[in-house]
Amino acid sequence: MANHGGQRVFAISALIILALVAMGAAFPDGFGAAASAALSTTTRLFGWFYLFSVFGFVLFLLGLAFSKYGKIRLGPQDSSPSFSFFSWISMLLAAGFGVGLVFYGMAEPMTHYIDPPYGDVPAETVESARYAIQYSYFNWGIHQWAAFSVVGLIIAYFQFRKGQAGLVSSVLSSVTAKHPRVRPYASWLDIFAVVATVMGVATSLGLGVLQMNGGLNAVFGLPENALWQFIILFAMFLAYMASTWSGLDKGIKRLSNLNMILCIGLMLYVLVTGPTVAILETITLGLGDYLQNFIGMSLRISPYSESTWASSWTIFYWAWVIAWSPFVGTFVARVSRGRTIKEYVLGVLLIPPLLACLWIGVFGGAAINMELGADVGLAAATQDNITVALFEMFELMPFSGALSVVAMLLIFIFLVTSADSASYIVAQMTDAGSINPPLFKRVAWGVLIAAICLTLIAAGGLTGLQSASVLSALPFTFILYMMVVVLVRELRTDRKAMLTQLYRRHGETPVGADAFEAESLGEEERLRRAPSVVNRRVKH
Repeated sequence: MANHGGQRVFAISALIILALVAMGAAFPDGFGAAASAALSTTTRLFGWFYLFSVFGFVLFLLGLAFSKYGKIRLGPQDSSPSFSFFSWISMLLAAGFGVGLVFYGMAEPMTHYIDPPYGDVPAETVESARYAIQYSYFNWGIHQWAAFSVVGLIIAYFQFRKGQAGLVSSVLSSVTAKHPRVRPYASWLDIFAVVATVMGVATSLGLGVLQMNGGLNAVFGLPENALWQFIILFAMFLAYMASTWSGLDKGIKRLSNLNMILCIGLMLYVLVTGPTVAILETITLGLGDYLQNFIGMSLRISPYSESTWASSWTIFYWAWVIAWSPFVGTFVARVSRGRTIKEYVLGVLLIPPLLACLWIGVFGGAAINMELGADVGLAAATQDNITVALFEMFELMPFSGALSVVAMLLIFIFLVTSADSASYIVAQMTDAGSINPPLFKRVAWGVLIAAICLTLIAAGGLTGLQSASVLSALPFTFILYMMVVVLVRELRTDRKAMLTQLYRRHGETPVGADAFEAESLGEEERLRRAPSVVNRRVKH
């Protein structure tokens, strides 16, 4: 039955995606304009809802981590993590940030320096430089990982602790079970997640190919045309198919570890050879501004002005991460088995954003300081072509050619790991949530994603499909709310069962539900070390 459901999800989602791609390829301008208009209307009408939702997810996760449920494991209570801490964080970065951070780590701060958020300060000044780092930290910080973290936590809990399939429909099965008329349509939740994931990954992969072609043009003078874009995509296809063949534990893990080493190495080189003290001061001031204005930025919108900055940047980012949360969340869940809820939240919600802020502080701080010290042309380069802005900065540094090659290798591996992890997760979604989906499905989705990419690059329909995929964020936000409610209910039941087993192990049973809620898991560990305390406590 489960396999039949998986085949149904596979077939229907593939047909829907092919139909959307056909529309994007046949009518790229019309499809793109319609999707962009719909997205613009949605972000304008529901921008406040996205801001409240993502900020709410941040508060929920932090509250859960430090609550009495924080020591519950994502798996059996005696299990241990499946991956080392370094490999775990490396894979989180590969799936969640990908190529975007490499390009926007320098280009976004420079963009905000040229055009300050909300027009609060004069452009291209010391004030706009400070504002640029602050808002770049905000856009790439904790909030961006909130939706990923929520979905990953819920999927991991139900998959590894409850033994259910790692699917959105499985999490909500207790809700759909109470409504028999809704139950037959539960698989449409999985179809919805697959379509949003494949459209988002395919467009991001395509945009990455275009950006890499721009880098090759800037460094080696290779032409920006369809032939070279096909060559880049084909090379990436071969690489991620080889990685897919190797499996999660070898392919993605090894590539992610290599990526982390390259990231750290490149970042340290720019820090040491660039304006080191200014970069370190930029990072320090940026973190201070980010933390000081955390709540204000989280809920800032422009009801009294005509500024569209929030819609163009923050609200678009939040919609994008919610749309991507089924994919990234499911992948995060897959690599997080055995960690406690507290470890998971602090690891996923805090460490990748901290690394992103360091990257932005180093690259963005170096570029802005160079531009402030002397007009070196980085602002103009960013405005002219954002895909080559990073390589223009490298031209101002020692061994610029080697730096550019390392950056392109980093971009290439990020694209490969993104496509590889996407093929794996979409195969899992279309195989009834299997932890190890069959190779033929992983290969099939890998081929389909590459074919979609190539079609849309040739037809020029990438941005339309990207806008269409982001539109899925609005309905999925409501699904996320339902998943959070189900999780809280299950955690309460789970904790009561754990305390029941604990007391019975010591020959006593508490006298009511209040006795369960009165104990924390920290107290539970103390009771294990001193069993006699249980008896004295219950008798009194």
